[in-house]
Amino acid sequence: MAIINFEDQTTLYNFVVKEGNGVKGMIDSGLSSVPQPFVQPISERIPTQNALKCEASQPIDLSHLNGPHHKEVAKQIVEAAETLGFFQVVNHGVSVELLELLKTSAHEFFAQAPEEKAIYLKEVSPSKLVKYGTSFVPDKEKAIEWKDYVSMMYTSDHEALQHWPQPCREVALKFMKSSMEMVKNVVNILMENVGVKLEEERMNGLMGTKMVNMNYYPTCPSPELTIGVGRHSDMGMLTVLLQDGIGGLYVKLDNGEWAEIPPVHGALVINIGDTMQILSNGKYKSAEHRVRTTNIGSRVSVPIFTAPNPSEKIGPLPEVVKRDGVARYKELLFQDYMNNFFGQPHDGKKSLDFARAE
Repeated sequence: MAIINFEDQTTLYNFVVKEGNGVKGMIDSGLSSVPQPFVQPISERIPTQNALKCEASQPIDLSHLNGPHHKEVAKQIVEAAETLGFFQVVNHGVSVELLELLKTSAHEFFAQAPEEKAIYLKEVSPSKLVKYGTSFVPDKEKAIEWKDYVSMMYTSDHEALQHWPQPCREVALKFMKSSMEMVKNVVNILMENVGVKLEEERMNGLMGTKMVNMNYYPTCPSPELTIGVGRHSDMGMLTVLLQDGIGGLYVKLDNGEWAEIPPVHGALVINIGDTMQILSNGKYKSAEHRVRTTNIGSRVSVPIFTAPNPSEKIGPLPEVVKRDGVARYKELLFQDYMNNFFGQPHDGKKSLDFARAE
C-alpha cells in the first residue's frame, strides 16, 4: 500500500470517506496515532476508567411471556421502556448459533479488500438498498466517528438475497426475520399498557421500514480521544442489537451520568426509538446512547432498526392524548422526520425537537 499523508486533512478525508477505505483501511496502513479529524472535543469523550455498569442490564427472559408469568415479564418491559429506554432479553427466539454466525459474517464483510466494500458507497452502490460508509454524516461533523458500517434495507427476501453483500446476506436476513415476532410482541405489550390495540395494517405501517446494519469499530490506538458513535437516540420504533463480547455501549441515565450495557452472551439489546416516544406522548423514553472505542480488539455490533414507512403519519395516539389531556408532539409525515434525522450530526435527543408540539 502506498504511504498516505494523513497529516493532510483533505487526503485523509478522501482516503477514509470518499474512496471507501474506511477507518479500517487507515489502521491497516500502519497508522499508530489518532489523526486530528477523529479527535473528539473533550465534552464528547467517554472516560473508560471506573465506568458505571448499568444496573438495569439483567436480561428479561421472554420465554415466560407464554405462561403464568406473562404479566410480570410485561411489567418489566414496560418499566424499562418508561425509565431507561433500554433492556436486554434472552430466550428471544433467535438461536445463539445464528448470533455467533452473524458476528463472524460481519468480520468477514469488513475483512474484504477496500475496493470490494467501496462498491457499496452511497454514490456508486449498485442497489439503493445497500450503503457502506464511515461515521454518520462525516461532512457535517466536528469530529469523525471511529466506525465503518454497511446498511442493508429490507424490501423482500428476494431483493435482499439478490442485492445485500454476499458475505453476510443470508445470515443478516435470517436474523431480521427470526427477530420480528419478538419485536411485534414487545410493541403489542407497550401498546396494550397505554390502552391501544394496533390493527394489523397500522402495525405494518409503523414497522414497515426494516434495516440491518453491521457496524465495525477498528482497534483504536487512543480510545480516550475518539468515539465509535456519538450521543443520539434512534428514530424508529424499536432497535434490536447484537453486541459482541468486547462491549462499549453506553446509555444516559436520568441523572445525566452514562452507564455501560455490558454484553451478555446469547442476549439481545432492545431500545426504544423516537417514534415510540412520540406515539406514547412521551410515556416511553427513546434512549440516548453512544459507543466507545477500544484498543483491545476490533468490535462488531449488528442492529436491526424497525421504523414506519416513509408515507406513514406519526403523532401521539388519540387514546393516549385523551388520557393525558395534551399532545406533546405534533402529527407529521415520517419521511419528514427521517430527512431531518439524517440531515444533522448526532447531537443527543435533539432530533426529537423536530416533532415537539408548538
